[in-house]
Amino acid sequence: MAFPNLSDIVATTIQNRSAKLADNTLKQNALLNWLNERGNVKTFSGGNVILQEIMYNDPATQNAGSYSGYDVIDITPNSPISSAQFDIKQYAGAVTINGLEQLQNAGKQQIIDLLDGRVSVAEKQLMNQLSAGIYGDGTGNGGKNITGLAAAVSTTPTTGTYGGINRATWTFWRNVAFSSLTDGGAAASSANIQSYMNRVLLQTIRGADAPDVAVADNNYYRFFLESMQAIQRVTDDKNATSGFAGLAYYGAGKKMTVFCDGGIGGSIPSNRMYFINSDYMFFRPHAERNMVPIGGDRQSVNQDAVVKLIGWAGNLTTSGSQFQAVLGA
Repeated sequence: MAFPNLSDIVATTIQNRSAKLADNTLKQNALLNWLNERGNVKTFSGGNVILQEIMYNDPATQNAGSYSGYDVIDITPNSPISSAQFDIKQYAGAVTINGLEQLQNAGKQQIIDLLDGRVSVAEKQLMNQLSAGIYGDGTGNGGKNITGLAAAVSTTPTTGTYGGINRATWTFWRNVAFSSLTDGGAAASSANIQSYMNRVLLQTIRGADAPDVAVADNNYYRFFLESMQAIQRVTDDKNATSGFAGLAYYGAGKKMTVFCDGGIGGSIPSNRMYFINSDYMFFRPHAERNMVPIGGDRQSVNQDAVVKLIGWAGNLTTSGSQFQAVLGA
């Protein structure tokens, strides 16, 4: 006879794989993998939005300055905006099994083997959706997708609202945007890509602060690769074996790792390179909804089938937009 506790097996199978799924999701995307390596995957536990404290200086309210002797020291409260606010975005994948499949896989081990395959499919679909969302602007699927780099590091940073802060009003919340044609004067190529990268990075450096990682589509990564092949410069062993194509960049007085996040099924826009200062970029999953089973049993009233959901909730957040940059066509 069919193994009776089907729903329990479904739940247990998914639960046993949850931690691995959460980890694999980070390894699916070069940027997420980098943020994870630097401890910038930080869970949150509640609230109707994700609050991200920001690095901010408003000259109109700055109270730091010099003084002499008995001068009155300005103690006016500084920085009226203390945090950016990001919506909680939700993702789910479904694992289903019908009554006939249950009968055909009557033993407990057979059911588990079948479910392993189904869970793997749901996992990959979830990982692919999240990875794609990292490069989106959050408007996909009616505004339900992750608020990704297209919004965080915009090609038009003087307009729009990001994290609840109007960029037209607050200049500190604008990232650097460089167009190869408009700002550089010619389309990007292997001959000029390093010059463009230098010009972008020089606008984002503040003392020791600077982007430490860049992610590029196939075209821009190829230009950078071809510009480097004459000297065959590569990254250290860790980056070379991280699973992503990566090269070391040395320029503008800084070192940065450049990853190709295009390839088959890559979601990064064409002719795009993002420069990320990972000190100010975070992946924020909910502590209780990070690739885990959602709710109880779901069995249709008019179908012989059991459905179990795997869920994730959170967003990509930024605490310092002015330290990020994008190079585009």
